[in-house]
Amino acid sequence: MSRDEIFLKLQSFLETVFEVPLDKISPDARLFEDLDLDSIDAVDLMVKLQDLTGRKLKPEEFKSVRTVGDVVDRVHSLLNA
Repeated sequence: MSRDEIFLKLQSFLETVFEVPLDKISPDARLFEDLDLDSIDAVDLMVKLQDLTGRKLKPEEFKSVRTVGDVVDRVHSLLNA
């Protein structure tokens, strides 16, 4: 799966599950500050990413994730590991 495909899936999750307006979702958008996600949302997002990747994700792998682009990079590296 390419970075663009991951971004589009993530964008869809953020819009449909978390009701984030599409115009707010960019690679530079900060998950908590710009998109108003909270810690519960972060857990829900992890579950969605596990469904997408078909892999169990470790929370520590996502501790440094701050932006949408960070999530895309982390998922891309996990899929290609």
